Amino acid sequence: MKLSTEPTKLVTRNGLIRGGVFIALLAALPGIFPQHWLWNLMFFTILYATMAVSWNYIGGFGGYPSLGHAAFFGIGAYTEALFFKTDHVLHSGYEPFFMLPVIGLICALLAIPIGMVAMRTRADVFAIVTITLLFVTQTLAFNLRNLTGGAQGAAVVQPKFDVKFFELPFYYTAAIMLLFAFALSYYYSKSKIGLSLTAIRADEDKAKGVGVRTLQVKVIAFSTSVAFTGMAGATWAFYIGFIYPQFAVDPLITITMVLMTFLGGRATLWGPVLGAVILMPAQQLLAYYVGGSQLYLLAYAAIFLITILLLPRGILPTVTNKRRLKALALKSVAAKASDPLAEGQSA
Repeated sequence: MKLSTEPTKLVTRNGLIRGGVFIALLAALPGIFPQHWLWNLMFFTILYATMAVSWNYIGGFGGYPSLGHAAFFGIGAYTEALFFKTDHVLHSGYEPFFMLPVIGLICALLAIPIGMVAMRTRADVFAIVTITLLFVTQTLAFNLRNLTGGAQGAAVVQPKFDVKFFELPFYYTAAIMLLFAFALSYYYSKSKIGLSLTAIRADEDKAKGVGVRTLQVKVIAFSTSVAFTGMAGATWAFYIGFIYPQFAVDPLITITMVLMTFLGGRATLWGPVLGAVILMPAQQLLAYYVGGSQLYLLAYAAIFLITILLLPRGILPTVTNKRRLKALALKSVAAKASDPLAEGQSA
């Protein structure tokens, strides 16, 4: 096994066109659909797309299925609540947004020692370690009452946004985070780090044997991944205004971003975004129609089973593979039709 060291062209014409269309679409959507409930839905869709794209760094490219990302979602949410308590005076209302990079950095720094320990395990044990981290964080959120408010919850200062456009600052903040997360995902797919993560996913022992610094690469992917998750948690806390441990550190948050990535296609650029666009509106509609019974969780389980059984690689890889096989078949038929000798031999 030999890793190629040839540089990959980062920017292509088609990539720029797709990126430009994506940015234009994100910017135009609120104007196309000006209803408040749709702005709310678009905000949560973009927010979860950001988390799914960032989870894909470690769970998709690296093949290490982290089940503890909701811990960092909660850390980001409570950090936002500590910085901006209800007695904090907001001048423009945008100050909590400016704090997001700092919160992301805090989560990334916290993830380094955790990753140095957890990443010494392999994929299945790593999943158990990370879900343990989730429940430890949730327990701390309930018991560290001076910091989190415990079961009584913690309040975040209310923004002074116009009611007519209340959701828009949150939507565009989430959209900017998604663009940065997507840009980093694109960089990983074209860089030596992404190549190293792919080698680790394929065979970590062989990757180590050819000189890949496996532990360092995994920790980098893990820390950058949870940084975006922490920023998403902080944005959610500012939007909701009041947070509780059972919602801020909820295993369902991790399950949702993982399912979105699996549904769209792991280790792909657009797969997590596609999964979020499909799953989040479906989840909101199911929750609306079945109310508080949480029967929509059964639909989550059904989607997960269908994806694993029928689309184990996700929607995009399955569609791409079928198109490739069809193109090869057509090419083979065309080659035989243009080659009389081959036609005579087949006869």
